Amino acid sequence: MRLQQLQLLLNLASEGSLRAAAVRMNLTQPALTKALRSLEEEFGAPLVQRLPKGVRLTAIGEQVASHAARALREIERAREDVAWHLQDTQGSVTLGVSPVAGTLLTPGAVMRYQACWPRVRIHVVDTLYPRSLQLVRAGEVDIAVGPLPVEGTGRDVVAHPLMLSQDVVAAREGHPLAKARRLADLAGARWILMGPRGGPGDPRHLKLPARGLPEPDVTLTSESFPTLLALMQSMDLVAVMPRRFVTLFGARLNLMALPVEEALTQTTIHALHRAETPLAGAVERMLDGLKQEAAELGAAEA
Repeated sequence: MRLQQLQLLLNLASEGSLRAAAVRMNLTQPALTKALRSLEEEFGAPLVQRLPKGVRLTAIGEQVASHAARALREIERAREDVAWHLQDTQGSVTLGVSPVAGTLLTPGAVMRYQACWPRVRIHVVDTLYPRSLQLVRAGEVDIAVGPLPVEGTGRDVVAHPLMLSQDVVAAREGHPLAKARRLADLAGARWILMGPRGGPGDPRHLKLPARGLPEPDVTLTSESFPTLLALMQSMDLVAVMPRRFVTLFGARLNLMALPVEEALTQTTIHALHRAETPLAGAVERMLDGLKQEAAELGAAEA
């Protein structure tokens, strides 16, 4: 089996015509027909059905084409890898990251990436949804990493789930409510909301009224993670934060997770990119790196 035969099948699927596929591949129609016949003999089944006007793949042909597409993608990625190593290829990737992704996922993924592709320029921008989705759609970032918008993404954006982030209620060390063991103990707390209403940093996700408790008293809202941390260190505020962030940086930032016994929410972190635009090699490698970093973090958390 030759790569040209696999490409032939994909071209027939997209063009719906022997003649058009032959033109696209710079072959004569008899040569294309011969190559198709050889491929069908190799699989022992008809792959293409001839119609009064054009052709279409049979059910078996569709299956073979699906495998062919994956095989050709992997071969192309191998070529890119070799080319980058041999030619010291340059490129660029722009990442839009949420606070959780920026602190937990991005450092390891970028470090691993640059160890393999040191000449690829990486631009990281902080962003919260729904702006992250807007940046993806506008092509201003190649990949946005963070939670999904409440309303979803739509068909024009692909969302790859990366990892679960367990929420905790956080406060500064020495907070008057530092020993709170139940959400009911936080009835008089002053909350700070990180990001937009309805986002993962919204304490309303705790659904306190459903537990017979009053709505949280949100006295401050911040779309700047550094500002939120500074406010929490100097004021008696509580906030919903990722557990792993507090575990890694709490001692350094004078923050702690309150020992609340009730089960709290989990947020799924996704990698988002445009659906209609094939990922460039450098971008696809970054997506692979994010997935690998997320898998390792998830294994460490388990």
